[in-house]
Amino acid sequence: MTRIPHETSGEPNPLRALTLDRLRCRTSMKWRAYPDDVLPLWVAEMDVPLAEPVVHALTEALALGDTGYPAGTGYAEALAGFAEKRWGWYGLAVQRTAIVPDVMLGVVEMLKLVTGPGDPVVVNSPVYPPFYQFVEHMDRRVVEAPLGSDLRIDLDTLDDTFRRVTTGGRRAAFLLCSPHNPTGTVHTAGELAAVAALADRHGVRVVADEIHAPLTTGGVDFVPYLSVPGAEGGLSLMSASKAWNLAGLKAALAVAGPEAAADLARLPEEVSHGPSHLGIIAHSAALRDGTAWLDALLAGLDDNRRLCADLLAEHLPAIAYRPGEATYLAWLDCRALGLGDDPADVFLRRGRVALNSGIPFGTGGAGHVRLNLATSPELITEGVRRMAAALD
Repeated sequence: MTRIPHETSGEPNPLRALTLDRLRCRTSMKWRAYPDDVLPLWVAEMDVPLAEPVVHALTEALALGDTGYPAGTGYAEALAGFAEKRWGWYGLAVQRTAIVPDVMLGVVEMLKLVTGPGDPVVVNSPVYPPFYQFVEHMDRRVVEAPLGSDLRIDLDTLDDTFRRVTTGGRRAAFLLCSPHNPTGTVHTAGELAAVAALADRHGVRVVADEIHAPLTTGGVDFVPYLSVPGAEGGLSLMSASKAWNLAGLKAALAVAGPEAAADLARLPEEVSHGPSHLGIIAHSAALRDGTAWLDALLAGLDDNRRLCADLLAEHLPAIAYRPGEATYLAWLDCRALGLGDDPADVFLRRGRVALNSGIPFGTGGAGHVRLNLATSPELITEGVRRMAAALD
């Protein structure tokens, strides 16, 4: 695949656009879950204004009263065009896509297609907590195949886990997080091809959550799971939600490999009623016309990763931090601080800074916190200052 690298867009860094006072006017979860004396650096919302092409598309739709039910393949076409230009991937066939309400509800629907009640779903812990919540709620059984000490997929562990869960011919699925949340790991083409080979050997179906795909660091290539050899039977969920801060405008796409087209064709028609028409308009505009804004964001995130590493080295050197290759999330190993399994609780109570506790991320999460870097450098600086003050 030939990928167009991130470019210098000329647009201003959107992470520097909004003041703290302005952000506190927001009514979404990030800014309303805690009292005003708490600095929220937790849930995956970005402190940015919307990209102008998204604002324009939504404003035009509202002026037209275009607020009905979704129709057509415009979202899939926009994603296919983005995938070609950004990742050099020409294999996203519009006819093998379906709109779904959002990525996690899409994950649920894909797992329903390839597993049954009580079947195992393998995950690489520590991993995004809704993987546990949604899978267990749909009456499937989560089985962990923990990441290695390098925070990458441990193929030997995955092989052993696949063998164990398919004993006796039982159906099983692997819910792949790519790029990985919370570590920010970007799986290589070789790693993904190895995953596909293991899945084929053991008869495991792969469902890939690729919501963070556009959010890679400079010089790091995202590889779509369905682009690697052996992944033809896989299913993927993609969305513009994370990269353009559109979580409140619900829409995502399920994408099937060539050998999974028949599975996707069994998706109940009523699932397509869940996405928001305005969400689809917003996501499509972002993918078509929002790449300059995205490049400015990515440059700002690269700066914030370096800033976070420098601040931690200066003020909290006992915290181990390996900057991720993707996402806007920092996975911080706080075990050397002696704060117990839930340091996020200490930082909240003593420092008045809200971070995600590592415990809900499963095995490997205790003693860790997740910090959201998608904010201004000033708020990251204040957040680390508060964390350090919590230890005084």
